[in-house]
Amino acid sequence: MANGFVDSYDIVAPAISTAGVYFFTTDCGVQYEVRFGRRQDNILYATIVFGVINDEYEGEEYTLTNKGELYRVMTTIVKVVKMFMTEHPKMISYEFTGLAKEGEPEDKLSSRINLYKRYLPRIFDNTWKFDFSRGNTIIVTRAR
Repeated sequence: MANGFVDSYDIVAPAISTAGVYFFTTDCGVQYEVRFGRRQDNILYATIVFGVINDEYEGEEYTLTNKGELYRVMTTIVKVVKMFMTEHPKMISYEFTGLAKEGEPEDKLSSRINLYKRYLPRIFDNTWKFDFSRGNTIIVTRAR
């Protein structure tokens, strides 16, 4: 634990920074992919998608692994987003979507989006503004 925060896992960054795909593996062997997608109509807007890529989870990237690694996984995702931001300093907007887990009501904020909300201040400082008005999607935009 460094500075009161949980340590991150080792991150495998893309060989070409514009690729926008990062990987890490937890101590339990769960492999994650963090992908930054760019909009065709605005390349300075990135959609952030991350999830499990192990075959044993049958390609269900949003699966719950229940391995007790949540905080370290989220700390690693924070580090990945910061790495991407360093490589792409002109980005003006990021989008996070927290799909509801099986059994969660569709008309309420998902537990995932509530988790993301707690970690956003670790990524973005006060030069960014958060738009929570879109249900289970958060848009983070550089303040002008």
